[in-house]
Amino acid sequence: MRRAILSGEFVPNQRLVEADLSEQFSASRASVRAALLSLANEGLIERVQNRGARVRAVSLEEAIEISEVRMVIEGLCAARAAERITEEDSEELRSIGESMTAAVESGDVLGYSELNERLHRRIREISGQRTASQALERLNAQNVRHQFRLAVHPGRPKVSLPEHLAIIEAIRAHDADAAEEAARAHLRSVLCILPEVDRTRPSSGG
Repeated sequence: MRRAILSGEFVPNQRLVEADLSEQFSASRASVRAALLSLANEGLIERVQNRGARVRAVSLEEAIEISEVRMVIEGLCAARAAERITEEDSEELRSIGESMTAAVESGDVLGYSELNERLHRRIREISGQRTASQALERLNAQNVRHQFRLAVHPGRPKVSLPEHLAIIEAIRAHDADAAEEAARAHLRSVLCILPEVDRTRPSSGG
């Protein structure tokens, strides 16, 4: 169910009927109900009194607010990662950066999007900042559809690639201040493009 929401199979505002979900996923009603509760706690769906559940729609305004908060927290995580990074971690980030570069050069937009998510996740893990990581995971789950449309927006990977490489370089150099600023600069770039990406969004289901 989570994958269906994140991939866009279930669209914003779409009603989620327990009986239909039970049949679709070959699961008991109790399992479906538990899954819906978990997804509601993640902010991916909302329960509507007397109407069941529906996929939660995140407005442009909320997406911008989420990105503003991410800018602060991801800057913190990048700085902490620069302070804590090991040689092994450094080599992994270098490899991810090379793979992202190759994906952009070959036009592999979906591959780039997956590497993008992997890079941000690894930076959070390297940072050791559990509270910040948990907050980001929750924010990212709510905003994932905007992030996916952003990642596949025409020309966006070529813009974001040098931003990501700058983050990687600063973290690998153990430069906490530069890493924080690079992460914030990347999110400022996201904030600038979000309105344009939102205008190209497909219409929501009802």
